[in-house]
Amino acid sequence: MTLNLCVLTPNRIVWDSEVKEIILSTNSGQIGVLPNHAPIATAVDIGILRIRLNDQWLTMALMGGFARIGNNEITVLVNDAEKGSDIDPQEAQQTLEIAEANLRKAEGRRQIIEANLALRRARARVEALNEIS
Repeated sequence: MTLNLCVLTPNRIVWDSEVKEIILSTNSGQIGVLPNHAPIATAVDIGILRIRLNDQWLTMALMGGFARIGNNEITVLVNDAEKGSDIDPQEAQQTLEIAEANLRKAEGRRQIIEANLALRRARARVEALNEIS
């Protein structure tokens, strides 16, 4: 039995096919979803979506949004998403280093919050790279 996973951003459909299982980063922690999962709606945190296709796991960096799970269908609506295989390792590492430097330089509450969000997004992209198996 499989799940139909659809990952959408405002600009495009990132993923729309059947999967065996997912592990999703939510605002209250990670949840695993298998076929016949109880229906839920949840906020999606900046983090990694792990997707199992048969014996292979794929990763995707998600940039926050919402997910709806029910009737073996998962719809994930996020601000942005990037497949781990599409991420340039050098660019992702450079972005992470810039985000870390910007956080160290941040002054004032607003700059600190924005720098923290940029750092979380950069870390998610690097983590999506490191999870590829």
